[in-house]
Amino acid sequence: MDTSDIKTYLLDLQNRIVTALETLDGKTFRRDTWERPGGGGGISALVEEGNLFERGGVNFSHVMGKGLPPSATAHRPELAGRHFEALGVSLVLHPRNPYAPTVHMNVRFFAAFGERNAPIWWFGGGMDLTPYYGFKEDAEHFHRACKNALDPFGVEYYPRFKKWCDEYFYLKHRQEPRGVGGIFFDDFNALPLPEAQALWQSVGDHFLPAYLPLMERRRGMPYGERERDFQAYRRGRYVEFNLVYDRGTLFGLQSGGRTESILMSMPPIVRWRYDWHPEPGSREDGLLKEFINGRDWV
Repeated sequence: MDTSDIKTYLLDLQNRIVTALETLDGKTFRRDTWERPGGGGGISALVEEGNLFERGGVNFSHVMGKGLPPSATAHRPELAGRHFEALGVSLVLHPRNPYAPTVHMNVRFFAAFGERNAPIWWFGGGMDLTPYYGFKEDAEHFHRACKNALDPFGVEYYPRFKKWCDEYFYLKHRQEPRGVGGIFFDDFNALPLPEAQALWQSVGDHFLPAYLPLMERRRGMPYGERERDFQAYRRGRYVEFNLVYDRGTLFGLQSGGRTESILMSMPPIVRWRYDWHPEPGSREDGLLKEFINGRDWV
């Protein structure tokens, strides 16, 4: 199975996103090329202590191996023992300004090969938004961009992938969503490969128009220690999800990926507090009640 066109698209997507973010932030991203002992490698692009982004990374990876890790075969036992190839671009951006939301985007492709069987392939990915202070117009804009990415391929995909995102990015032990959601899909091969790839690429192509306008709106908003403190507290939820539930993190670690690249998604400053609750009626209190609740935005 030839994946060269998928790899070409992903490398171009990474470059386009990093170039746009460097223009937005004003600081050049550090780029590291790495190799995986078991096969493959990738390119990590990272910024720390930028003008807008306290930390952010945009990673490309292309790895292969003789057997899929447990995180990939747990819900697909028929894949056990097959060799695999996986390609993707994954990003997480943590702005310094608490009024600017954290964002995650991922687009990935998997293929599993057997000696006598045809390859099993699928696409996955999506994007989701994690604000610390809610703005209705921001959530609506982000979800509208997600819907625009999917509607050309069928109006059923946005509500389906939006629901999937709400259910996936949910902290069961906290009984709360991670953010205001977006779209998420995995194991997607419901369309012929060219059409499935086009849908997948549309998701990647809509990331910049979904997120950049939000940063332009919020980048200059004044804030103080109260806002930074609440941001650090809510970032703890982000860390909890990534380490406990995120399949991409588990796949990367279990498959022998580069740890520095996998854990670039972690925010640089985080706080946990024992049984803390925001002041009733405050903007901090309103985040969960009015925004982080799985509601519909478009």
